[in-house]
Amino acid sequence: MPAAEVSVSTDLVRRLLDEQHPDLAGLPVEVLANGWDNLVCRLGEEFLVRLPRRAVAAELVAHEQRWLPQLADRLPLPVPAPVRVGRPTAQYPWSWSVVPFFPGRVAARSEPDDPWSAAETLGGFLEALHAPAPSAAPVNRARGIPLAGRAKGVLTGLAHAALDERATALQIWERATAAPAWDGPPVWLHADLHPANVLVDRGRISAVIDFGDITSGDPATDLSVAWMLFTAEQRAALRQAYGRADDATWERARGWALALSLVFLTHSADNPLMHGIGEHTFRAVLE
Repeated sequence: MPAAEVSVSTDLVRRLLDEQHPDLAGLPVEVLANGWDNLVCRLGEEFLVRLPRRAVAAELVAHEQRWLPQLADRLPLPVPAPVRVGRPTAQYPWSWSVVPFFPGRVAARSEPDDPWSAAETLGGFLEALHAPAPSAAPVNRARGIPLAGRAKGVLTGLAHAALDERATALQIWERATAAPAWDGPPVWLHADLHPANVLVDRGRISAVIDFGDITSGDPATDLSVAWMLFTAEQRAALRQAYGRADDATWERARGWALALSLVFLTHSADNPLMHGIGEHTFRAVLE
């Protein structure tokens, strides 16, 4: 895990709240996660605080602060649109957020009770999210782009696969990259939609979180989640609920699932959760 570029702690969270949002300062603060990009703290019963620990993460938080409030009202699942925004200070250099706390566990740890219904729910969510995005939407050089831009990483990742799996995966990759490119307007993308960013509560998909990579481009990027969570029959239910994935888009989505599975497998030596997502997705793509 990358080292923090600034010192972040619950004491810092308390000081920032006391200075900028004193009505929240009396709530208990408890570390929930100290990840690659953010310190995430539970704040009372209703909120979380997201405090970037690296400059690159600060840029992602700024994207969430700007765009999620505009998108949240038209989405059929809750998303963590900030309820308060923190500003940089002498003791902390970046913006930070207070966001709603959503109950539940990530889908990678708690599968939905009815995966067919979950597939329809997620397909409907993506159909609502994938509206044309404005030209000012954040740019992501690795997501939403033509699949050819991921070729180097895919070929490098497949060098570590078993020979028979590599041959099958290469055929799938070649079909995906040969599919017609997205020729519609760039649409809003979550761009990091995997089972650790989907919440399940009481057996149902209840929220989609972590929009730091939000961008625009080819919807196939997000549709790759179908191979991360569902069987072939359930993927068909997601596609039907989504309603506008033609064969070329679906082929590219499978290619994106392959590309992302190899990223998860290659970069998750210290993260068993993401490594497990990578293994599951790779197997699903090869089916």
